[in-house]
Amino acid sequence: MQYSREVQEMFCVAKGAKHGPAPIPEEGKWVKAKEITDIFGLTHGVGWCAPQQGACKLTLNIKSGIIEEALIETIGCSGMTHSAAMAAEILPGKTILEALNSDLVCDAINTAMRELFLQIVYGRSQSAFSDDGLPIGAGLEDLGKGMRSQVATMFGTREKGPRYLEMAEGYVLGIGLDKNNEIIGYKFVNLGKMMDAIKKGVEPNEAFNSNVNTYGRFAEAVTVIDPRKQ
Repeated sequence: MQYSREVQEMFCVAKGAKHGPAPIPEEGKWVKAKEITDIFGLTHGVGWCAPQQGACKLTLNIKSGIIEEALIETIGCSGMTHSAAMAAEILPGKTILEALNSDLVCDAINTAMRELFLQIVYGRSQSAFSDDGLPIGAGLEDLGKGMRSQVATMFGTREKGPRYLEMAEGYVLGIGLDKNNEIIGYKFVNLGKMMDAIKKGVEPNEAFNSNVNTYGRFAEAVTVIDPRKQ
């Protein structure tokens, strides 16, 4: 290590109190994190690309500083889905410092990793006060039954009003309107459950019909429109 001449000529002053790191909550414990291996926790981060065309929600489960589980959910950009596929291979097994400095292919995923890193190393994880943290695989709980991301897709114009396209319940098939043409409910198909049924051998039409349901006062609708065509 090299010192400038000015530093070399300085008088040495003894260091007084030891100012160690403040403890952070990790999986039900207070930890003074000094090494990457001191980091534990499951948490989420959200990122966006430079043109803000798409976004990524990243969930990591970290044990001893190593990423043991990664859930990558993206929206708004077709190329981002392929980047997410690559990130699912890249992230597990890396330390969070390695992951922070890895090219995760997509700016939105890289940004999510940055935001998540900040949360986890400052003790803001979702499992901060959960004894022993959460098991590997806990990230899948975000998806619910059918293993599909919780997605809402809505569209609206001043001229023609709102269109519900997809809800957490599923793909919207029809919007129910009252006599004033105001939305009072919708009809949807749960695609996750439908595909599970088809994989078990149920005929596609039967699988579709058995997973169609309604929300709100759809049965009282005066008019039903297809939000994608009408």
